[in-house]
Amino acid sequence: MGPLWMLVRAAWHYPGHMAGAGLALLTTSAATLAIPSGFKLVIDRGFGDGEITRWFQYLLILVLVLAIGTAFRFYLVSWLSERVVADLRLKVYDNLVTLPPSFYEDNNPREISSRMTSDTAIIEQVVGSTISVALRNALTAIGGTIYMFILAPGLTVWLLLAIPAVILPLVLMGRRVRLLSRSSQDRIADLGAMVSEVLGGIRIVQVFNQERREAARFGGAVERSFETARRRILMRALLTALAMGLVLGALVALMWRGALDVQAGTITGGTIAAFVITAGLVGGAFGSLAEVYGEVLRAAGAAQRLGELLATRAVIAAPARPQALPSPPRGSVAFQNVTFRYPTRPDDKALRDFTLTVEPGETVAVVGPSGAGKSTLFQLIARFYDPQSGSVRVDGIDLTRADPGELRQRLALVPQESVLFAASARDNLRYGAWDASDEAIWEAARAANAEQFLHALPDGLDTFIGDSGARLSGGQRQRVAIARALLRDAPLLLLDEATSALDAQSEKLVQSALETLMKGRTTIVIAHRLATVRAADRIVVMENGAIVEQGTHAQLVERDGLYANLAALQFESE
Repeated sequence: MGPLWMLVRAAWHYPGHMAGAGLALLTTSAATLAIPSGFKLVIDRGFGDGEITRWFQYLLILVLVLAIGTAFRFYLVSWLSERVVADLRLKVYDNLVTLPPSFYEDNNPREISSRMTSDTAIIEQVVGSTISVALRNALTAIGGTIYMFILAPGLTVWLLLAIPAVILPLVLMGRRVRLLSRSSQDRIADLGAMVSEVLGGIRIVQVFNQERREAARFGGAVERSFETARRRILMRALLTALAMGLVLGALVALMWRGALDVQAGTITGGTIAAFVITAGLVGGAFGSLAEVYGEVLRAAGAAQRLGELLATRAVIAAPARPQALPSPPRGSVAFQNVTFRYPTRPDDKALRDFTLTVEPGETVAVVGPSGAGKSTLFQLIARFYDPQSGSVRVDGIDLTRADPGELRQRLALVPQESVLFAASARDNLRYGAWDASDEAIWEAARAANAEQFLHALPDGLDTFIGDSGARLSGGQRQRVAIARALLRDAPLLLLDEATSALDAQSEKLVQSALETLMKGRTTIVIAHRLATVRAADRIVVMENGAIVEQGTHAQLVERDGLYANLAALQFESE
């Protein structure tokens, strides 16, 4: 039950609602337990004094209190469940967006997304109804046991002795149910991740005629999920049967003994009637507790999975006393003897004793074959990772001593594959400068050659561009990404093959705009198409995580090295 304390702590932030729900629970349990005493009064006093009407009126008042208290309990507990789940979602999401990309190399984002939906839905259901029922039944069971002890101490002592014999097997089987519940949720999360993956790449699935194979793969996952759920349901059924059999069997034995006492004249008919009714309530409460115990354990499994996400801490974080970056920013970048391995590939050095200095306002192009380590430079500059040895400095400050948030305010990035969000064109353009005016947005769009197609959208900048910008062409998405980076107006511009998705005419216009906007700011360009970097102040050629050549285009061609070979292959084919 440990993971459920996370939910209790979250609920304590709303003490008024907690107190109201607790009062309503106590009231309904007390009213429920008062009903047997009402029947005792009807039998022992009503028939004897002839005041049956009075005691039945007492019973009706109890019913009215029970109905009103139940309504209050339902509303307050349901409100708490919705609020707790909403807060939990916010906390988990707030933590997820701070975790570095390395976390998502080891953990599937689609599976995490499934946790955020399916697990919170289970918690919402259990907290909103099951736990409320469990608490009510627990109070009823405890209060009923006390009342039975008052009515017939001898009979109730036997009941108390039977409780350990009932609880022990329930706890042992409950552990097994919890493990199966956790496994069942894992299988459901796998299903969600698979659906998201396949539907996200549906064009590839269909063009390669893999519909049947993907359907069969999903069918296998569904069957594995069903088999896990079947075992969980079977274990819960056995748990329920065991609990009800033990509890109700013990109560029947006690009532049998009580009936013999009535026959012997040691207790009254009203007392045994109240005892039997209370025993029925207690038995029903224990039976219900056994039934909902599996659901509570299922919620505990879901809470544990979310708690793991909430407890994960970012490896990349600001130091206790971050060193401030110089103001105004200069835009210098320096790699000093950097060696770096990705956490998922510890045996492969992405950078080997790498040293490079980029001066403020300089445009440096980084070229080389795939896997040379070009994109790794951007990952380290943005401090998504820290090197194993050496240092990366921006404006003379070692990035491990700086606040990553302050550092990234000085960066603008255009990735090779444009990343857009399911929002309006305006929101995507101003993503890095949220307070930008429409005039500034249109100026950036004009510079990126995006103005014309943005004007042509049905609602202009307010047009919803679809999931990942699906309503735009590849070239249009890339120009929006370029305009977003330009609007950021950061001193350090990172371009990862920024014109790769543009046609020849758009590439020429955007390249011209970029050359104008690169003046006065430091720009690092990763390029595979060497024709786009001829005008760079310096070209750095990388291979196997190290610099093998650097200089201008003309200088590198004259050296007849790796760059000259790459240039000859590209320009000859063009």
